[in-house]
Amino acid sequence: MENTEAESDILRSVHALLRELDGHHPAFQNERGMLRWTLHKKTDRNPGNSTILAKILVKELERAERGDYRHYIIPLLHTLMYTLIKAPCFSDDLYERIYDFCKKLLTLPKPYCTIGLDYAFRLKTERMAPGVLYQRMVISEQSLRSDPYPYQEKVFIFADPDLLSKAVCNALVTDTKAAQMYQSPRSCMCYVIMHAMKVALDDDCDIYNLQRILQDKPTEEIEHFFRQVVTAVECTGNEISADRSQHVERLKKVYDVVLSSSEAGDTSPEGLQDIPLPNPNISFHLWTDEDQLWKELVLFVRPLSQTCEQDCLSQELDNFEIQDIVTGCECCEQTRFSVLSTDSGIERDLPPVGEEPPPHCSAEVEHSRLQRKGGIKKKASPLETMAYLQASCNGPGVKHFGKMHAKSGSNMESMSPLQRLHTARIVVLGDDRILGRLAQAFHSLRKRETRRVFLTPRLNLQFYYVPVVEGQQSTWPTEEHAMPSQIDLCEVAGYLGRGDPWYENNINTLCHMIPKLATMPSSPSKHLVTNTFIIDVMSYYIRMGIQPVCFQVYSVKIFFSDTAQEPAEDVFVTELSVKVQDYNPTRDLVLARKKTVLEGPGADIAAKYRKVLLSSRGKELGVSLRSTGLVMKAIQPDEAEDLVCLNVYITEVIKTSNLSGRSFSFMTNKIRMHSIKVSSMDQKTFTLCLDKDFRRTYRNVVSVEVSPCLEPSYCLQKTRTMQFSMHGSEDVGLAKYMPKSLLLPINTFAGIIQ
Repeated sequence: MENTEAESDILRSVHALLRELDGHHPAFQNERGMLRWTLHKKTDRNPGNSTILAKILVKELERAERGDYRHYIIPLLHTLMYTLIKAPCFSDDLYERIYDFCKKLLTLPKPYCTIGLDYAFRLKTERMAPGVLYQRMVISEQSLRSDPYPYQEKVFIFADPDLLSKAVCNALVTDTKAAQMYQSPRSCMCYVIMHAMKVALDDDCDIYNLQRILQDKPTEEIEHFFRQVVTAVECTGNEISADRSQHVERLKKVYDVVLSSSEAGDTSPEGLQDIPLPNPNISFHLWTDEDQLWKELVLFVRPLSQTCEQDCLSQELDNFEIQDIVTGCECCEQTRFSVLSTDSGIERDLPPVGEEPPPHCSAEVEHSRLQRKGGIKKKASPLETMAYLQASCNGPGVKHFGKMHAKSGSNMESMSPLQRLHTARIVVLGDDRILGRLAQAFHSLRKRETRRVFLTPRLNLQFYYVPVVEGQQSTWPTEEHAMPSQIDLCEVAGYLGRGDPWYENNINTLCHMIPKLATMPSSPSKHLVTNTFIIDVMSYYIRMGIQPVCFQVYSVKIFFSDTAQEPAEDVFVTELSVKVQDYNPTRDLVLARKKTVLEGPGADIAAKYRKVLLSSRGKELGVSLRSTGLVMKAIQPDEAEDLVCLNVYITEVIKTSNLSGRSFSFMTNKIRMHSIKVSSMDQKTFTLCLDKDFRRTYRNVVSVEVSPCLEPSYCLQKTRTMQFSMHGSEDVGLAKYMPKSLLLPINTFAGIIQ
């Protein structure tokens, strides 16, 4: 009877989830975005419901595939896989049905085939070594030391204190700390041990007594059992033709040793015991320093020792070119020894196997010969450097002109031949303005890596975006006819939500929910929601958001009215706004003008641009007109119109004459282009704003050039090849196969569903 009631309750929740995907929002608007979280919380409170939920989700997936309800497939599949990773037990028949469904997705276009292939591989590995997905996730997210699986991950949440209120920032810091209060390495190792035992041994595992015994064990013994369990599971997972019975036998031996080391306790209570999946290792940062992102990544890849951290931190991070040997204090210095080598380098001169070394080679000399002392590492050759850079920026495609603007469904790191043991997951909170800062930081990081490779061969970099807005803001003060009249601070979030309904339902709903929860009066129910909901949703997004949407970054070169001032260079990813400044001419210039001339508002500008054609070729055009300003938008209003281009809206001033005199009207012209150069033809100057961020405003501008930003490693390689090439500007050598444009990848659940 209880199972029937639980099944009916879960079925109603799944159907409510599907109605929300159809655009039928729940009766209470506050429940938007909480249906998926509530569904998984039901299985957390009662692990026995996991099997019921999995069966219902499989039925709904098969029904969606038969009825061609494709917009159900990816949300249901993500929900099912998340349940599978957390749940301790599933039947072989259920695994087979899920695996067969994932194979059917291979016949569908992207992103269905991409996600189906990824999950099919995961399911196959899980069936060979039950519990391996849970184990690997906990080990990497908590950075537990494990030789069989040495991967480490860390989540960095960046928030701009100028964009979010102090209350919101404090609430996020509190929630992050509260979510990790009980996530010690010891408890996480216990979770891995218990989950592996329960999945492999099923009913033969007394999970209640196992948990009690592990709690009483010293940390050294838990680490010993943890290493044994991880070795057993990874050994089975890495075998080509693994024998499941041997896997069960390995873990049964460890299980018997653990139970035999303590007296038997009380009988276990009925039902499954909850083995939680701990939240990832999350650090919260207020983004106040331009180089803060790069510094945090360096510390993650190569943390300093505790004894010299305070003395070396400033010197280590302020050094723009990272050195291969740490200096600055005695505990970091290493003495360099010179050891005489007697190895001729010829194979026949090697001693026979088993022969003792010559008498003059003492044990100390032999040890020093085999152990590398602290030396200066040889700088990589240009070819090796470019190989690293090519592996780091092998985005989806090489030639991007005329291709999709927001490319999705291709993992930028999957093609890399390098084995990177660290993964940094960067989550930015805010609106389009913080994405502009992210594009700046990413461009700066790529330039540093081009000059000297350090992070590229060691680190996987993943970006995530959670929109958070506190009230709507208008543009800079302007007249009614100026463009635009209102700023949409969440253009990127809207674009991602239109392309991915699961992102819209789970992440875009946080836009106004996070400020609302942060400013709610303190109460027990409020803490119950915020301390789990926000971090849980972010953890789900980080774990299941595996499909990047790549946005073109645009470079800007700005020329000023003062010829002595050097031109400025910057980048943007969403929008560039240009407004004609108020012009106050000198008295002599006013007297020189004819009084009969009525200039009117705006300024005379000349624009040279490369227009977008359907043939993917550019056509050079030019235009001169009088305008009050223009706006260049890189985010397309419709994801179906997704060419790599800028939509430029120019507000033109049109002079008209009538009986009452001369008057002016305004008309907005839209042009689609790859690149553009705008110049002032008279004495008037522009005010320029990047990514809707008034902190990135340039004044007294007379000319601006905008074009797609090139990948710094491509520019370096092309410069090198052009020195010895007779082909002019044509790409030759390695540059021909490198990505040309710099793309900013933002991970979502499905990418862009066409």
